[in-house]
Amino acid sequence: MSFPGDGPDDSDGDDGAGRRSSSDSSVPGTESSDDEVAATRPDRWHSEKSGGPPPTRAGERDEATSEWQLFAYDLVSSVVAVMVIGAYLFAVSGVWPPLVAVESESMVPNMEVNDLVFVMDEERFPGENAHAETGVVTAQGDTDYRKFGQQGDVIVFAPDGNSDRTPIIHRAMFWVEEGENWYDRADPDYVGGADACEADRDPSSDTGLRNCPAPHDGFITKGDNNGLYDQAGRGGAQTGPVKPAWVVGTAEVRIPGLGWVRLATQ
Repeated sequence: MSFPGDGPDDSDGDDGAGRRSSSDSSVPGTESSDDEVAATRPDRWHSEKSGGPPPTRAGERDEATSEWQLFAYDLVSSVVAVMVIGAYLFAVSGVWPPLVAVESESMVPNMEVNDLVFVMDEERFPGENAHAETGVVTAQGDTDYRKFGQQGDVIVFAPDGNSDRTPIIHRAMFWVEEGENWYDRADPDYVGGADACEADRDPSSDTGLRNCPAPHDGFITKGDNNGLYDQAGRGGAQTGPVKPAWVVGTAEVRIPGLGWVRLATQ
């Protein structure tokens, strides 16, 4: 007697020995479908199927994002710190920029090339015996007042009031009034061989002291390492007597060697 399912044509594929056959001829465990490969080896499946690089793992993306965030944080923090320091220096000095770099040897040995100099508004904390309302003490004005190794204030000023020219940082020697013949007040070593005020010189010679008589009120200035007043000069003066309006401020403190940072940003 036979029962449904006992015959060789059983749809379940029983071979009569208790073993069932399948239309899939593959041995279990030797081959896997694409879905199985994708589930177990997503990187390999992506590479083999698409020919492209494997996708970036979430951990790698998070690490890269963290590195960029850290870089951005450091950058913003540095900028903010510089701004805070700059604002503080401006509040103290009343001058912007409050730091200038020494570019020449005209103030050696009291200032060297690449020194960074802190400048303050000359009227903020004027020294005793400052001239009139300028806040600047001249070398001839007070023999007890010294800055950077010598008598008198060191000032930063725009030559001839031209802000497009490089500012000069030199010492204020003395004050002259408009129309003054200041030859007799000048140190003969710093007048460039002049033997009289330019207005009084012999017309056949060029030995008159330039800017004499003074074309306007102002300071006579000189670099500590220079052999001439800025207003004298051979072949042309660097500037006329320095008007108070041309003065940027007085030099207060120098930081050796840090001026290259300021020069690099100009």
